[in-house]
Amino acid sequence: MAKTSACSYPSLFLIFSILFTSHFFLGSEAQTKPPVVEGLSFSFYSKTCPKLETVVRNHLKKVLKKDNGQAPGLLRIFFHDCFVQGCDGSVLLDGSPGERDQPANIGIRPEALQTIEDIRALVHKQCGKIVSCADITILASRDAVFLTGGPDYAVPLGRRDGVSFSTVGTQKLPSPINNTTATLKAFADRNFDATDVVALSGAHTFGRAHCGTFFNRLSPLDPNMDKTLAKNLTATCPAQNSTNTANLDIRTPNVFDNKYYLDLMNRQGVFTSDQDLLSDKRTKGLVNAFAVNQTLFFEKFVDAVIKLSQLDVLTGNQGEIRGRCNVVNSNKKSSLLASVVEDVVEFADQF
Repeated sequence: MAKTSACSYPSLFLIFSILFTSHFFLGSEAQTKPPVVEGLSFSFYSKTCPKLETVVRNHLKKVLKKDNGQAPGLLRIFFHDCFVQGCDGSVLLDGSPGERDQPANIGIRPEALQTIEDIRALVHKQCGKIVSCADITILASRDAVFLTGGPDYAVPLGRRDGVSFSTVGTQKLPSPINNTTATLKAFADRNFDATDVVALSGAHTFGRAHCGTFFNRLSPLDPNMDKTLAKNLTATCPAQNSTNTANLDIRTPNVFDNKYYLDLMNRQGVFTSDQDLLSDKRTKGLVNAFAVNQTLFFEKFVDAVIKLSQLDVLTGNQGEIRGRCNVVNSNKKSSLLASVVEDVVEFADQF
Protein backbone atom coordinates (compact mmCIF):
# COMPACT_ATOMS: atom_id res chain seq x y z
CA MET A 1 0.00 0.00 0.00
CA ALA A 2 2.86 2.32 0.85
CA LYS A 3 4.41 1.69 -2.54
CA THR A 4 1.20 2.56 -4.36
CA SER A 5 0.77 5.71 -2.31
CA ALA A 6 4.33 6.82 -3.00
CA CYS A 7 3.94 6.29 -6.72
CA SER A 8 0.86 8.49 -6.71
CA TYR A 9 2.70 11.53 -5.32
CA PRO A 10 4.02 12.83 -8.69
CA SER A 11 0.55 12.62 -10.22
CA LEU A 12 -1.03 14.39 -7.28
CA PHE A 13 1.65 17.05 -7.38
CA LEU A 14 1.05 17.59 -11.11
CA ILE A 15 -2.69 17.96 -10.60
CA PHE A 16 -2.14 20.36 -7.70
CA SER A 17 0.29 22.41 -9.77
CA ILE A 18 -2.16 22.69 -12.66
CA LEU A 19 -5.02 23.65 -10.36
CA PHE A 20 -2.83 26.28 -8.69
CA THR A 21 -1.91 27.68 -12.09
CA SER A 22 -5.58 27.82 -13.01
CA HIS A 23 -6.42 29.64 -9.80
CA PHE A 24 -3.56 32.08 -10.34
CA PHE A 25 -4.73 33.06 -13.81
CA LEU A 26 -8.34 33.29 -12.67
CA GLY A 27 -7.50 35.49 -9.73
CA SER A 28 -4.95 37.75 -11.39
CA GLU A 29 -6.71 38.55 -14.66
CA ALA A 30 -10.45 38.09 -14.10
CA GLN A 31 -11.05 41.74 -13.31
CA THR A 32 -9.74 43.13 -16.60
CA LYS A 33 -12.20 43.32 -19.47
CA PRO A 34 -11.61 44.69 -22.97
CA PRO A 35 -12.93 48.25 -23.34
CA VAL A 36 -15.59 49.13 -25.90
CA VAL A 37 -14.23 51.24 -28.75
CA GLU A 38 -15.83 54.54 -29.61
CA GLY A 39 -18.82 54.15 -31.92
CA LEU A 40 -19.82 50.68 -30.72
CA SER A 41 -22.29 49.85 -27.98
CA PHE A 42 -23.87 46.82 -26.32
CA SER A 43 -27.26 48.48 -26.87
CA PHE A 44 -26.66 49.90 -30.34
CA TYR A 45 -29.82 48.39 -31.91
CA SER A 46 -31.99 48.27 -28.79
CA LYS A 47 -34.44 50.83 -30.23
CA THR A 48 -33.94 50.53 -34.00
CA CYS A 49 -33.86 46.72 -34.24
CA PRO A 50 -34.81 45.23 -30.85
CA LYS A 51 -35.41 41.71 -32.24
CA LEU A 52 -32.06 41.54 -34.02
CA GLU A 53 -30.39 38.96 -31.80
CA THR A 54 -33.55 36.84 -31.60
CA VAL A 55 -33.80 36.71 -35.40
CA VAL A 56 -30.15 35.69 -35.72
CA ARG A 57 -30.26 33.00 -33.04
CA ASN A 58 -33.58 31.48 -34.12
CA HIS A 59 -32.40 31.12 -37.71
CA LEU A 60 -29.06 29.70 -36.68
CA LYS A 61 -30.73 27.10 -34.46
CA LYS A 62 -32.50 25.77 -37.54
CA VAL A 63 -29.34 25.83 -39.63
CA LEU A 64 -27.18 24.01 -37.09
CA LYS A 65 -29.85 21.40 -36.49
CA LYS A 66 -29.38 20.38 -40.12
CA ASP A 67 -25.67 21.13 -40.49
CA ASN A 68 -23.70 21.42 -37.25
CA GLY A 69 -20.49 21.79 -39.25
CA GLN A 70 -21.42 25.36 -40.09
CA ALA A 71 -20.67 26.44 -36.50
CA PRO A 72 -16.87 26.31 -36.82
CA GLY A 73 -17.26 27.64 -40.36
CA LEU A 74 -18.98 30.77 -39.06
CA LEU A 75 -16.39 31.30 -36.35
CA ARG A 76 -13.60 30.98 -38.90
CA ILE A 77 -15.23 33.57 -41.16
CA PHE A 78 -15.41 35.98 -38.22
CA PHE A 79 -11.76 35.48 -37.32
CA HIS A 80 -10.47 35.71 -40.89
CA ASP A 81 -12.52 38.84 -41.49
CA CYS A 82 -11.40 40.74 -38.40
CA PHE A 83 -7.73 39.79 -38.49
CA VAL A 84 -7.04 41.10 -41.99
CA GLN A 85 -8.22 44.71 -42.10
CA GLY A 86 -10.65 44.86 -39.23
CA CYS A 87 -14.19 43.60 -38.73
CA ASP A 88 -15.68 45.16 -41.85
CA GLY A 89 -17.12 42.16 -43.70
CA SER A 90 -14.36 42.30 -46.32
CA VAL A 91 -13.97 38.50 -46.43
CA LEU A 92 -17.61 38.28 -47.51
CA LEU A 93 -16.99 40.29 -50.68
CA ASP A 94 -16.68 38.57 -54.05
CA GLY A 95 -13.50 39.39 -55.95
CA SER A 96 -11.39 38.41 -58.93
CA PRO A 97 -9.64 37.28 -56.84
CA GLY A 98 -10.91 38.32 -53.41
CA GLU A 99 -9.81 37.56 -49.87
CA ARG A 100 -11.54 34.18 -49.89
CA ASP A 101 -9.48 33.07 -52.90
CA GLN A 102 -6.18 33.46 -51.07
CA PRO A 103 -4.30 30.40 -49.68
CA ALA A 104 -4.95 31.34 -46.03
CA ASN A 105 -8.71 31.27 -46.66
CA ILE A 106 -8.93 27.98 -48.51
CA GLY A 107 -11.76 25.91 -47.09
CA ILE A 108 -14.09 28.72 -46.00
CA ARG A 109 -17.47 27.05 -46.25
CA PRO A 110 -19.83 28.50 -48.86
CA GLU A 111 -22.76 27.23 -46.81
CA ALA A 112 -21.67 29.39 -43.87
CA LEU A 113 -21.34 32.40 -46.16
CA GLN A 114 -24.86 31.74 -47.42
CA THR A 115 -26.12 31.53 -43.83
CA ILE A 116 -24.75 35.01 -43.13
CA GLU A 117 -26.48 36.30 -46.25
CA ASP A 118 -29.74 34.58 -45.30
CA ILE A 119 -29.62 36.14 -41.84
CA ARG A 120 -28.88 39.52 -43.40
CA ALA A 121 -32.01 39.18 -45.55
CA LEU A 122 -34.18 38.28 -42.54
CA VAL A 123 -32.78 41.12 -40.42
CA HIS A 124 -33.24 43.71 -43.16
CA LYS A 125 -36.78 42.46 -43.72
CA GLN A 126 -37.45 42.89 -40.00
CA CYS A 127 -35.72 46.22 -39.38
CA GLY A 128 -34.77 47.78 -42.70
CA LYS A 129 -31.25 48.15 -44.05
CA ILE A 130 -29.68 49.39 -40.83
CA VAL A 131 -27.65 46.36 -39.64
CA SER A 132 -24.29 45.72 -41.26
CA CYS A 133 -23.04 42.40 -42.56
CA ALA A 134 -20.05 42.90 -40.25
CA ASP A 135 -22.33 42.98 -37.19
CA ILE A 136 -24.33 40.00 -38.46
CA THR A 137 -21.08 38.05 -38.86
CA ILE A 138 -20.16 38.82 -35.25
CA LEU A 139 -23.56 37.74 -33.95
CA ALA A 140 -23.63 34.57 -36.07
CA SER A 141 -20.18 33.52 -34.83
CA ARG A 142 -21.17 34.23 -31.22
CA ASP A 143 -24.30 32.11 -31.54
CA ALA A 144 -22.37 29.37 -33.35
CA VAL A 145 -20.20 29.10 -30.22
CA PHE A 146 -23.10 29.19 -27.78
CA LEU A 147 -25.36 26.77 -29.65
CA THR A 148 -22.62 24.13 -29.71
CA GLY A 149 -21.92 24.21 -25.99
CA GLY A 150 -19.80 27.33 -25.56
CA PRO A 151 -20.38 30.49 -23.52
CA ASP A 152 -23.11 33.02 -24.20
CA TYR A 153 -21.90 36.58 -24.15
CA ALA A 154 -22.83 40.08 -25.22
CA VAL A 155 -20.93 41.74 -28.07
CA PRO A 156 -20.70 45.46 -28.80
CA LEU A 157 -22.38 46.38 -32.09
CA GLY A 158 -22.51 49.31 -34.50
CA ARG A 159 -19.97 48.31 -37.15
CA ARG A 160 -20.27 49.48 -40.72
CA ASP A 161 -19.33 47.45 -43.77
CA GLY A 162 -16.18 48.14 -45.73
CA VAL A 163 -16.23 48.90 -49.45
CA SER A 164 -12.97 47.11 -50.28
CA PHE A 165 -11.00 43.98 -49.46
CA SER A 166 -7.33 43.16 -49.02
CA THR A 167 -5.74 40.11 -50.63
CA VAL A 168 -2.30 41.12 -49.34
CA GLY A 169 -3.66 41.39 -45.80
CA THR A 170 -4.47 37.68 -45.72
CA GLN A 171 -0.73 36.99 -45.60
CA LYS A 172 -0.80 38.24 -42.00
CA LEU A 173 -3.19 35.51 -40.89
CA PRO A 174 -1.48 33.10 -38.47
CA SER A 175 -0.45 29.88 -40.21
CA PRO A 176 -1.22 26.38 -38.87
CA ILE A 177 2.40 25.40 -39.57
CA ASN A 178 3.80 28.18 -37.37
CA ASN A 179 5.68 27.49 -34.16
CA THR A 180 4.64 29.40 -31.06
CA THR A 181 7.16 32.19 -31.57
CA ALA A 182 5.74 32.97 -35.01
CA THR A 183 2.17 32.65 -33.74
CA LEU A 184 2.75 35.01 -30.83
CA LYS A 185 4.44 37.49 -33.18
CA ALA A 186 1.49 37.45 -35.59
CA PHE A 187 -0.93 38.17 -32.75
CA ALA A 188 1.33 40.67 -30.98
CA ASP A 189 1.29 42.76 -34.15
CA ARG A 190 -2.47 43.10 -33.53
CA ASN A 191 -2.00 43.79 -29.81
CA PHE A 192 -2.90 40.34 -28.48
CA ASP A 193 -0.96 38.73 -25.63
CA ALA A 194 -0.19 35.08 -24.89
CA THR A 195 -3.44 34.57 -22.95
CA ASP A 196 -5.43 35.85 -25.93
CA VAL A 197 -3.50 33.57 -28.28
CA VAL A 198 -4.04 30.39 -26.29
CA ALA A 199 -7.70 31.23 -25.68
CA LEU A 200 -8.42 31.99 -29.35
CA SER A 201 -6.59 28.82 -30.36
CA GLY A 202 -9.27 27.00 -28.40
CA ALA A 203 -11.59 27.69 -31.34
CA HIS A 204 -10.02 24.52 -32.75
CA THR A 205 -12.08 22.58 -30.24
CA PHE A 206 -14.46 21.93 -33.13
CA GLY A 207 -14.24 21.88 -36.91
CA ARG A 208 -12.15 20.04 -39.46
CA ALA A 209 -8.85 20.66 -41.24
CA HIS A 210 -7.70 19.88 -44.78
CA CYS A 211 -4.71 17.58 -45.24
CA GLY A 212 -2.45 20.30 -46.58
CA THR A 213 -2.70 22.25 -43.31
CA PHE A 214 -1.09 19.52 -41.20
CA PHE A 215 0.70 17.21 -43.64
CA ASN A 216 4.00 18.81 -42.60
CA ARG A 217 3.66 16.80 -39.37
CA LEU A 218 3.17 13.50 -41.19
CA SER A 219 6.01 13.67 -43.68
CA PRO A 220 8.41 13.53 -41.97
CA LEU A 221 6.57 12.23 -38.92
CA ASP A 222 6.58 14.69 -36.03
CA PRO A 223 7.90 12.90 -32.92
CA ASN A 224 5.70 15.20 -30.80
CA MET A 225 2.54 13.65 -32.26
CA ASP A 226 0.75 10.77 -30.56
CA LYS A 227 1.47 7.62 -32.57
CA THR A 228 -2.16 6.52 -32.84
CA LEU A 229 -3.21 9.96 -34.06
CA ALA A 230 -0.33 9.97 -36.56
CA LYS A 231 -1.42 6.58 -37.89
CA ASN A 232 -5.03 7.72 -38.29
CA LEU A 233 -4.08 11.01 -39.94
CA THR A 234 -1.71 9.25 -42.34
CA ALA A 235 -4.53 6.92 -43.36
CA THR A 236 -6.79 9.93 -43.93
CA CYS A 237 -4.12 11.94 -45.72
CA PRO A 238 -1.81 9.68 -47.78
CA ALA A 239 -0.72 12.76 -49.73
CA GLN A 240 -0.53 16.49 -49.08
CA ASN A 241 -2.99 17.27 -51.87
CA SER A 242 -5.60 14.82 -50.60
CA THR A 243 -9.06 16.39 -50.43
CA ASN A 244 -9.92 14.60 -47.17
CA THR A 245 -10.34 16.37 -43.85
CA ALA A 246 -9.72 15.45 -40.21
CA ASN A 247 -11.25 16.55 -36.91
CA LEU A 248 -9.23 19.16 -35.04
CA ASP A 249 -10.47 17.81 -31.69
CA ILE A 250 -10.50 14.02 -31.51
CA ARG A 251 -12.56 13.95 -28.29
CA THR A 252 -15.63 16.13 -28.91
CA PRO A 253 -15.27 17.40 -32.49
CA ASN A 254 -18.74 18.95 -32.69
CA VAL A 255 -18.84 20.59 -29.26
CA PHE A 256 -17.34 23.88 -28.13
CA ASP A 257 -15.57 22.93 -24.90
CA ASN A 258 -12.07 22.72 -23.42
CA LYS A 259 -11.23 19.21 -24.69
CA TYR A 260 -8.88 20.73 -27.28
CA TYR A 261 -6.45 21.48 -24.44
CA LEU A 262 -6.64 17.89 -23.23
CA ASP A 263 -5.73 16.89 -26.77
CA LEU A 264 -2.62 19.04 -26.56
CA MET A 265 -1.63 17.56 -23.21
CA ASN A 266 -1.84 14.11 -24.80
CA ARG A 267 0.17 15.14 -27.90
CA GLN A 268 -3.01 14.91 -29.99
CA GLY A 269 -3.08 18.42 -31.43
CA VAL A 270 -3.39 18.40 -35.22
CA PHE A 271 -1.68 21.64 -36.25
CA THR A 272 1.93 22.53 -35.48
CA SER A 273 0.66 25.87 -34.16
CA ASP A 274 -1.60 24.03 -31.71
CA GLN A 275 0.68 21.33 -30.34
CA ASP A 276 3.64 23.68 -29.98
CA LEU A 277 1.67 25.71 -27.42
CA LEU A 278 2.38 22.94 -24.93
CA SER A 279 6.11 22.98 -25.68
CA ASP A 280 6.67 26.69 -25.21
CA LYS A 281 7.14 27.98 -21.66
CA ARG A 282 5.23 31.16 -22.51
CA THR A 283 2.03 29.24 -23.27
CA LYS A 284 2.31 25.84 -21.57
CA GLY A 285 0.86 27.04 -18.26
CA LEU A 286 -2.17 28.47 -20.02
CA VAL A 287 -2.79 25.23 -21.89
CA ASN A 288 -2.66 23.33 -18.59
CA ALA A 289 -4.94 25.84 -16.87
CA PHE A 290 -7.57 25.75 -19.61
CA ALA A 291 -7.42 21.94 -19.74
CA VAL A 292 -8.58 21.62 -16.13
CA ASN A 293 -10.79 24.71 -15.93
CA GLN A 294 -13.35 25.16 -18.69
CA THR A 295 -14.86 28.19 -16.96
CA LEU A 296 -11.50 29.93 -17.11
CA PHE A 297 -11.11 29.05 -20.79
CA PHE A 298 -14.57 30.39 -21.61
CA GLU A 299 -13.86 33.61 -19.72
CA LYS A 300 -10.57 34.25 -21.51
CA PHE A 301 -12.00 33.21 -24.86
CA VAL A 302 -14.83 35.73 -24.53
CA ASP A 303 -12.41 38.51 -23.57
CA ALA A 304 -10.20 37.74 -26.57
CA VAL A 305 -13.14 37.48 -28.97
CA ILE A 306 -14.59 40.82 -27.88
CA LYS A 307 -11.16 42.34 -28.32
CA LEU A 308 -10.83 40.76 -31.76
CA SER A 309 -14.33 41.86 -32.78
CA GLN A 310 -13.35 45.51 -32.34
CA LEU A 311 -10.22 45.57 -34.49
CA ASP A 312 -10.15 48.56 -36.84
CA VAL A 313 -13.93 48.82 -37.00
CA LEU A 314 -15.76 51.30 -39.22
CA THR A 315 -18.40 53.34 -37.39
CA GLY A 316 -20.57 56.42 -37.82
CA ASN A 317 -20.48 57.62 -41.42
CA GLN A 318 -17.61 55.35 -42.43
CA GLY A 319 -18.21 52.54 -44.90
CA GLU A 320 -21.78 51.54 -45.66
CA ILE A 321 -24.58 49.10 -44.82
CA ARG A 322 -24.51 46.60 -47.65
CA GLY A 323 -27.70 45.52 -49.37
CA ARG A 324 -26.03 42.16 -49.99
CA CYS A 325 -23.06 40.89 -48.05
CA ASN A 326 -21.01 39.74 -51.04
CA VAL A 327 -21.10 43.00 -53.04
CA VAL A 328 -20.78 46.69 -52.26
CA ASN A 329 -23.78 48.92 -52.80
CA SER A 330 -22.33 50.52 -55.93
CA ASN A 331 -23.28 47.30 -57.73
CA LYS A 332 -26.78 48.18 -58.87
CA LYS A 333 -27.69 44.55 -59.45
CA SER A 334 -27.46 43.93 -55.71
CA SER A 335 -30.57 45.98 -54.91
CA LEU A 336 -32.76 43.93 -57.24
CA LEU A 337 -31.38 40.58 -56.17
CA ALA A 338 -31.50 41.47 -52.48
CA SER A 339 -35.28 41.82 -52.49
CA VAL A 340 -35.64 38.41 -54.13
CA VAL A 341 -33.34 36.78 -51.56
CA GLU A 342 -35.21 38.40 -48.68
CA ASP A 343 -38.57 37.09 -49.87
CA VAL A 344 -37.24 33.56 -50.35
CA VAL A 345 -35.51 33.42 -46.95
CA GLU A 346 -38.51 34.92 -45.14
CA PHE A 347 -40.74 32.23 -46.66
CA ALA A 348 -38.32 29.42 -45.83
CA ASP A 349 -37.85 30.61 -42.25
CA GLN A 350 -41.56 30.13 -41.52
CA PHE A 351 -41.05 26.36 -41.53
